[in-house]
Amino acid sequence: MTALQPARHEPPDGHGASRDSRGTPADGHFTPSVGPRTPPDGRGELSPAPSPSPPSGEGAGGGFGGGGEQSRGSAVAHLPFPVVDEISRHCLDDGEPETVHIEVHLPGRVDPVRLRTAFHQALARHPRILMRQAPVRWWHRRYRWQLTATPDVDPVGFPPPGPGALARARQRALDHCPPLDASPPVRLEVIEGATGGTVLLLALHHTALDGPACLRVLATAAELYGGADNSPAPAPVRAPGPRPEPPPADRPPAPGPRLARPARIAPDPAPPSAPTPAPGSAPQPSKPGRPSRPNRPSQPSQSSQSSQPSRPGQPGHPNHPGNGNGNGMLLTDLPIPTRPPRTPTQPPPYTVNDQLLVATWLMIARWNRLHAPAHPHGTAAPAPAPIVVTMPVDDRPRDARMPIGNGTRLVSVGFGPEERRDAGPLTADPPDPDAVARLLRRTAARTRALKAAVPGSQLGLYATMLTAPVLPVGLRGAVTRTLRRAAAPWTSTTLLSNIGRIAYPLDFGDAGRPAAVWFSAPARMPRGLTVTTVSVAGRIQLALRWSPALLDDAAGARLGDLFRSSLAATAWTPPPAGGAAR
Repeated sequence: MTALQPARHEPPDGHGASRDSRGTPADGHFTPSVGPRTPPDGRGELSPAPSPSPPSGEGAGGGFGGGGEQSRGSAVAHLPFPVVDEISRHCLDDGEPETVHIEVHLPGRVDPVRLRTAFHQALARHPRILMRQAPVRWWHRRYRWQLTATPDVDPVGFPPPGPGALARARQRALDHCPPLDASPPVRLEVIEGATGGTVLLLALHHTALDGPACLRVLATAAELYGGADNSPAPAPVRAPGPRPEPPPADRPPAPGPRLARPARIAPDPAPPSAPTPAPGSAPQPSKPGRPSRPNRPSQPSQSSQSSQPSRPGQPGHPNHPGNGNGNGMLLTDLPIPTRPPRTPTQPPPYTVNDQLLVATWLMIARWNRLHAPAHPHGTAAPAPAPIVVTMPVDDRPRDARMPIGNGTRLVSVGFGPEERRDAGPLTADPPDPDAVARLLRRTAARTRALKAAVPGSQLGLYATMLTAPVLPVGLRGAVTRTLRRAAAPWTSTTLLSNIGRIAYPLDFGDAGRPAAVWFSAPARMPRGLTVTTVSVAGRIQLALRWSPALLDDAAGARLGDLFRSSLAATAWTPPPAGGAAR
């Protein structure tokens, strides 16, 4: 096993163990499939599974030094790593897996054979997803992706149904990345619900893919499975508005040098004796009991559709000794906050995305005020640091021509002196409506300026220069990790990824269309928290994901409660008779 990628192990049942019609071992034990499979679409036997990573040397998984070639199927093309992929590859850490989690809830049951066939055919229609990292030595100038004609491993698995199946699948999605040395770097688990529904849970390695790209592949699989047209809906037509206002003078609209260090989210791990919140008092985090581990008893199973927070000090809680360092997560849905009525000729004064940005600011500012250290009597508290929210922006088309990979670019929305002057009324409980209205207008001006700006490179000029193939990858990796540690104090406060309305119907025929969809992005320190939102059926599906070094489950539940009330505070209220609305 190397320092950057764990060795891959064959499933304990072996290739010849008996399986039921869904591909689940007959003994009921589920391990994500890594052995060779024959795809049900008749394309022939897949390439053999890669051998476990060598104990030394940099094979496809990581580590530098001597090593051996792995037994894999032949590659049909080679592509150098783009900038985002290389930066992510340099900074991989087993303690903070770079996984993206996607969870699609269908009202009906799927046919296992048809679904596996459809997913394999969708992979063939988007061949860029059939990739693995080529073996590399420290002196090589580039990392390269190998594109394969067929998957090295079957990415589709069917864990045994029952209580806690979804909770355990969620935990696998947070804790275990699909390996980079086997094509494709994505895992799909199909979980049958107790009430007849089905959950499609995807985990993908963020070094290779992002959520929108994987959703495009899933939309193709839905079309192949159900036979219905899953073309993306046309983008809504916006009323032409006035020329965007210039960005506020207090903060540059895009990533760049900043004189003041952004605020950090105050840590709040609960003490071992702290009680968990009462059911219904706050959104409950979906931090399920972890899957059983070698030489450890199985964890208590929990509800397949929702899970209570683990009690501190018990197995499954992030502070429990012996647990891994994977993220905690909270999933809930919220009503879309109201906005002022739209007119045919005027654009809305602000968007739902602006409301989500403001809700994120309010959540962090209120949380940090509640957790501010006490100051001696008569001593003025220092001025709060500015909150900076990073947002991924995706300019790719959503149809079948959508490029597969990491295609988003990052922009930063800064909040500065005006917000600090309004800090008192904004962080009150509840926030002052007039102060929130002012913040919404300022945020809308900032985001309009960002949208009007010429798109730049995905991670900026410095990242492009850092990944230029001048030095060997071993040296570039060491420099990248050093710079990342040095730049940690200037990292933005948090990341808000608003997927918006899902462009595809995701119609799975007799299994139906999704009733709920959640995404979650990895939450690595120093940010330690990501906020991901999706709009489905007139509701906002919210995923909060945090590092256990920053928060525990009880703190995550309280933070989710703050987001709920902060989002509600951004809702437009109609004016009373003869009055003015905020």
